[in-house]
Amino acid sequence: MVGSHDGAADRLTRRLRGALRRDARRLLSAGPPTLPMLEVGPQVPDDARVQEVLDLCMRVGEVLLSSGESVDEVTETMLRLARVGGLSAVEVDITFTSVTMSCHRGKVAPPVTTMRLVRYRSLDLTRLAAVRGLVSETEAGNADIRKAASELSAVTAAPHPYPRWVATAGWALLAGTIAILLGGAPVTAALAFVVTALIDRTGRLLSRFGLPTFFLQVIGGLFATLSTVGLLAAGVFPDGARPSLVVAAGITVLLSGLSVVSTVQDAITGYYVTAAGRGVEIALLSAGLLTGVVIGLKLGFAVGVALEVSGDVSVSAGRLGLSVAMGAVAAAAYALAGYAPLRTLPLAGVAGAAGWGVYSLLSQFAQLGPIATTGIAAVVIGVFSGIVRRTTRVPTLVVTLAGITPLLPGLTAYRGFYQLAVQGVAEGLVTVTLALAIGLALAAGVALGEFVVRPRTRESVPAVTNDAPDAEPQ
Repeated sequence: MVGSHDGAADRLTRRLRGALRRDARRLLSAGPPTLPMLEVGPQVPDDARVQEVLDLCMRVGEVLLSSGESVDEVTETMLRLARVGGLSAVEVDITFTSVTMSCHRGKVAPPVTTMRLVRYRSLDLTRLAAVRGLVSETEAGNADIRKAASELSAVTAAPHPYPRWVATAGWALLAGTIAILLGGAPVTAALAFVVTALIDRTGRLLSRFGLPTFFLQVIGGLFATLSTVGLLAAGVFPDGARPSLVVAAGITVLLSGLSVVSTVQDAITGYYVTAAGRGVEIALLSAGLLTGVVIGLKLGFAVGVALEVSGDVSVSAGRLGLSVAMGAVAAAAYALAGYAPLRTLPLAGVAGAAGWGVYSLLSQFAQLGPIATTGIAAVVIGVFSGIVRRTTRVPTLVVTLAGITPLLPGLTAYRGFYQLAVQGVAEGLVTVTLALAIGLALAAGVALGEFVVRPRTRESVPAVTNDAPDAEPQ
C-alpha cells in the first residue's frame, strides 16, 4: 500500500513539474515584434512622393472642375488616382471655387494637406477628353506618376485644337438650327446665325478686358434683341418669318453655357455647398440675360417696334424627320463650339437626335406637358451617355451637354422675358418659372439616365507599394 501511494505521488509531482516547465517556457519565450504596434495608421510613401501624388491629383481635379464636371465625379477620380500613387488614406473637399486634399498618415506623422483655387471656367472638351485618357492610362499602369504629371502639363498648356473662329461658327450654327427647330423660316435661321456670330465675337473681345460674365450676359441678350428689332424695322424679315425666333435662338445659345446639369448632380449626390454656389451663378447669369432682353424690348417699344412672341414649337409629323436631323446638327454644333474632338461629334449628334426625337414623339402623341416630356427625353440622353461612358473613353459631358442643348427652353424663357416687359410681373414670373422647371427636368433626367446604366460596384484600384522604383526616396 505504501508503494502504491509513493507511485501516485511521483506521478503527480512529475505532472506538476511538466506544467511548470511549460508555463515557464511560455513566459520566457520571445513574443511578437513590437514594431507593428508602433505603426499607427496607414503606410504611406515618403514626403516627396506624397507631395508629387497630391499635386497631380489636385491639377487633374482643377481641370475637371473648371470644365463643368460634377463634384462627385471629380472626387472619385482624384481618390482613384491617389490610390494608384500609393496614398490609401486621403480625403477630398471641393467647393465651387477651391479643391482641398489631405493625406492622413496616422498618429506618428502629421497629415499633408494642400489646396488649389479654381480661378477660371473653360469649356474645352478636347482638354477634358485628354485628361480623362491620361487618368485611364495611369490607372492601367501604362504611365507612372511623374510621366502623368509631365503629360498633364503638356495637355493644359496646349492651345485649343482648332481656331477660335471655328468655335464661333459652331455657336452660330447652333443658333441657326435652333431657329429651324422652333419653326422658323430659312431667312430666320440665317439671321440667327449672323447675329449669334456677332454676339460671340463681341463677347470674346470684351472678355479680354476682364469684363465679368454677368455683364457679358447682359450685352448678349441686349445685342440679340436690338439686332432683331433693327432688322425688323428695316423690313428684312418677310411675312411669316417669326423674327422673335432669332432672339429665342440667341437665348438658347447663351443658356447653353450654364452648368445646370452639374448643379443638379451635385445637389442629388449631397454636395450642397457646391450646388448652392453653382445655383447662384446660374441665377446671376440668367438675371443678366433677362436684363439685356428686357432693356432691348423696352427700347424697341420706345421707337415703335414691337417684337411679338412667336407661337409654340411645331412638332407635326411632317416635320419630324427634319427636326430630328436639326436636333443632331444642333448637338454636334454645340460640341464643335466646345472644342470637342472631331471623332466625338457623331456621338453628340446621335444624342441630340435621340433627345429631340423622343421629345417630338411624346409631344405629338402624349399629353404629358413640357416638363415631363423634356424630362423623359433627358433620361434617354442620360442612358445613352452612360452607355457611351462604359464602352468608350468619351467624357459624358460631351454627350450630355450637347444632347440637351436643343431641348433648352430658349423660347419659353423669351416668352417669360417678354411678359415681364409688357404684360406684367405675375404672368412673366409664371412663364420664367416654367422655363426654370424645364431646365431642372433636363438636368434631373440626365442624372437619372446615367444612374440607371452606371456600374453598381466600383472596381478597386491597386495601390503602388513603397518599394516600387518610382516611390523610392530621392
